[in-house]
Amino acid sequence: MLAWLALTLGVAFGSAVVPVISIEVFVVGLMTSENGIPWLAVGAAVAIGQIAGKLLYFLAARGSIRLPDMLHRRLHRERPPSARRYRWHLRTKRLRAWLEALRERCHRHPHWMNGTYGISAIIGLPPFMATSVLAGLVRMRMATFVGAGLLGRFVRFSVLAASPALFANLI
Repeated sequence: MLAWLALTLGVAFGSAVVPVISIEVFVVGLMTSENGIPWLAVGAAVAIGQIAGKLLYFLAARGSIRLPDMLHRRLHRERPPSARRYRWHLRTKRLRAWLEALRERCHRHPHWMNGTYGISAIIGLPPFMATSVLAGLVRMRMATFVGAGLLGRFVRFSVLAASPALFANLI
């Protein structure tokens, strides 16, 4: 059982860093195939792994950790303007303005960001990755980020881990 929980923690961390890995599918598959694993333990392992992974995005957005030199140089290099880059700049102008307005609103009303982040941790909308980055950009307190994230992710994945047994008993 301990090996399954350690694997769950690792997959949860990986899914937080590389968003193409689906921790939801892993949890449902684990709970349907293995008996005797407590759903609360699975929820806790996933919550810890997810927050540990998202903490990297949070700290990078906050500016507390530096990106690897290869990525840093690529993101900050000066390139001559091209027609394609100019069109992309025009197309994303409205989106960039909206994101900047949202960031300013979050600075003015920090409780909105706390609520949005907490709701995102539980239901996944808005996307948890985006709210983790936005929380770093608006300089949310790390204790709030970790506490609300752990609680929300624990609730979400505990319910998900318990759901196969609940549905099996209903049928």
